[in-house]
Amino acid sequence: MKNSLLFMMVAIVTIGFCDKATAKPIKVFILAGQSNMEGAGAIKSEPQRNGGKGSLEYLVKDAATAKQFSTLVDSSKNWRTRDDVFISYLDRKGPLTVGFGSKKETIGPELGFGWVVGDAIEEPVLLIKCAWGGKSLAVDFRPPSAGKLPYSLGEKTNAEIAKDPAILGKYYRETLALTKSALANIKDLVPGSDGEYVIVGFGWHQGWNDRISDNFNAEYQSNMAHFIRDIRKDLGAPKMPFVIAETGMTGPEEKHPRALSLMKAQAAVAEQSEFKGNVAFVGTKSFWRTKEQSPSGQGYHWNSNAETYYLIGESMGKAMIKLLSPGKN
Repeated sequence: MKNSLLFMMVAIVTIGFCDKATAKPIKVFILAGQSNMEGAGAIKSEPQRNGGKGSLEYLVKDAATAKQFSTLVDSSKNWRTRDDVFISYLDRKGPLTVGFGSKKETIGPELGFGWVVGDAIEEPVLLIKCAWGGKSLAVDFRPPSAGKLPYSLGEKTNAEIAKDPAILGKYYRETLALTKSALANIKDLVPGSDGEYVIVGFGWHQGWNDRISDNFNAEYQSNMAHFIRDIRKDLGAPKMPFVIAETGMTGPEEKHPRALSLMKAQAAVAEQSEFKGNVAFVGTKSFWRTKEQSPSGQGYHWNSNAETYYLIGESMGKAMIKLLSPGKN
């Protein structure tokens, strides 16, 4: 009897060990960009701000949108926390829920993106979010293969770069460093993980700081292509699917030549022959909501509209899943 009991105990321990040892690799997605990837979508409904319109609380309660956003709350209308999608964003980490925007009171594209990929993918998911406000692709995220700037930034800035060449591409390298750090600590970030992972895709939402310069604007398509090639090489993921979300703030009525040119450049990257089928462009202009429909009038931050940020992330997630499953679309 004792031998039988001992055998059963050993068998149970062995089965448990095997389950952990054969755990499926964590699917890793990287989300990068500037302040609109950080996210300014207001969570709390504040009456003094257009009656709360455009906030996430308003969206889950308003009859016109409650059904669409119902998956974000439980039966008691409390925010849901995913047990299959986790996020690492600078010094904030944990299961995906609301509050991983630029501040704990906001959301960014990570919420909609994480909800889509979490529902579509069987394995646990880790989102590594690398975003900083006010950063250009031309200077701050400049990829190594883009080389030196082919134009002047003015006497003062030229002198600063001459003194510290590491200014160019600082946030490209920081994105790599944060990603590699998160991957090295994946067991701490994803409960139950055995440390195995697969880098599955990269999402990009950035562009405002390249809209303000003719020179930055003119080389955006080239720089974006260099970025995709370099980040794939440096992460050891040569065919990593890549989704670009349009810098579409101000919506369909946008008329400024540089804004239109930059959006055209973003779309053109996905049409380059080498990127067909592995890079997708997501239009966002239709997600624009006016300041009268939103918590603020900060147009460059999508008027702090949570619906906008969620829809951007949701569309990026759907585009990513399509790239990952080409035969099913």
